Amino acid sequence: MRARTASLAALMVAASASAQVWRSDQGDGTFRNPVLYADYPDPDVIRVGQDYYMASTTFANVPGITILHSRDLVNWTIASHLANRLEGLPQYDLTGGTAYRKGLYASSLRHHRGTYYLANTPVGQKTRIWYARDVRGPWRFHELDREAFDPGLFIEPDGRAYLATASTADGTITLLTLDAALAHVTDARKIHYIKGAEGSKIIRRGAYYYMFNALPPRLALSVSRARSLFGPWETRDQIDDKTGGHQGALVDLPDGGWFGFVMEDSGAIGRMTNISPVFWQDDWPVWGTPAAPGRVPARAAKPIAGAPFAEPATSDGFTGRRLGLQWQWNHNPDPTRWSLAERPGWLRLRPTPAERFWTARNTLTQKGQGPASRAEVKLDIGHLTPGDRCGFGTLGQYSANLTVTRGNGRRAAVTMEVTEDSVDGARTEVRASATVPAGDTMWLRTDMDFTTDRGRVAYSMDGRRWTGLGGDFPLAFAWRTGTFQGEQFALFCYAPGASKGWVDIDSFRLSALTPAGRVRK
Repeated sequence: MRARTASLAALMVAASASAQVWRSDQGDGTFRNPVLYADYPDPDVIRVGQDYYMASTTFANVPGITILHSRDLVNWTIASHLANRLEGLPQYDLTGGTAYRKGLYASSLRHHRGTYYLANTPVGQKTRIWYARDVRGPWRFHELDREAFDPGLFIEPDGRAYLATASTADGTITLLTLDAALAHVTDARKIHYIKGAEGSKIIRRGAYYYMFNALPPRLALSVSRARSLFGPWETRDQIDDKTGGHQGALVDLPDGGWFGFVMEDSGAIGRMTNISPVFWQDDWPVWGTPAAPGRVPARAAKPIAGAPFAEPATSDGFTGRRLGLQWQWNHNPDPTRWSLAERPGWLRLRPTPAERFWTARNTLTQKGQGPASRAEVKLDIGHLTPGDRCGFGTLGQYSANLTVTRGNGRRAAVTMEVTEDSVDGARTEVRASATVPAGDTMWLRTDMDFTTDRGRVAYSMDGRRWTGLGGDFPLAFAWRTGTFQGEQFALFCYAPGASKGWVDIDSFRLSALTPAGRVRK
């Protein structure tokens, strides 16, 4: 036991040192964009005293809605999640189909008089106003009487609360007035129209209210201002994906300054968050600096000096009693089919009933990291039974996986297959397979290179000598297909019928791909 503990400690020290794939904080008082080189879409950022919190979309992943924390808008860690499970559709339990492009979308986060509030609208359901005294939860919610698309919550200092909502299909922005408990809509008025508008966010500065709207048809961001929430509003274009991003708003700094945050469509990795200094001209915010206005800088002075480097956790030795906050299930998990307690220091996955990877429950995911990253997992496959299909790879528009199987003998086989989810159904291609030497321990590896949008996989029987299988494969993102997220790392275990087997995962280790190890086109 003592040797096991020591080896785990050594692994985690090494993993921690190697996990850094991207560093926004340059260590010299500057930062570079993006602040997180991963898929954290639909950001909403608030300041509470000296602390900043960001809420980000998670779709059908569970737990839902990631909330991150920072002291300087540059160095972020995961603070909590909003919901432990998704409700309202049987598909969230992978019953009667999948729900990959449903779930929890764009949220609006606010804080008032010691309580955190978060508004979001589960796809196809009514809007919920969540509330908690601690950002780590527990969170409860009131459900409103209507569905407000991408609701933007705004609370006046005296407690009066409002929701702004608009959808691209219409562009009419409606302001909902809420009661004192933020539990009921008491009034609804159309206050403005912007063609293609959605994702409204409202702040106040001085005599003006400012409303930011994403314009997805143009991948642009607009800002409107008015002296009353009910208008009249005047509108100007701000920036777009060519100059920095298309969905976001502003957050204030303790010294009275302002910074902007915005989401940018970034290819296969998904949608990443950039931040930018903002200056004011004639009571209008201008992104960038007076020397380079109208664009998000690639590099700039940090908003707040002195905060230490931090990043969301990635590598994991599975030594805790709970899964790390970096992990999410592909849908609501079946708690009877996974455990951290049955074999302490290991994650055990028992096969869930499924015919194929895309419909398998209890697939454990973590965001792909850019610019280019490598993830290795160490498995104990000694208890796989015939029919079990367990392994590691990617989940996304293209899901490329190494699947380990075992027949009646002790020899195992590993297969590389690629599944593409398209608008007319998923297509799976078996690329290659190999019989591996006898043994219960196996390592699997997945590389994702977002500089070329290509990936590759390999296996090893000793953790040192690796064999690639199936060649490279595409990485991609499209909102109409796949998971509506950037490519994710995925651990899975399923079987077409009843199974008494399982797979144990000893560790997940993430590191940066060196230039020599990049996946070339």
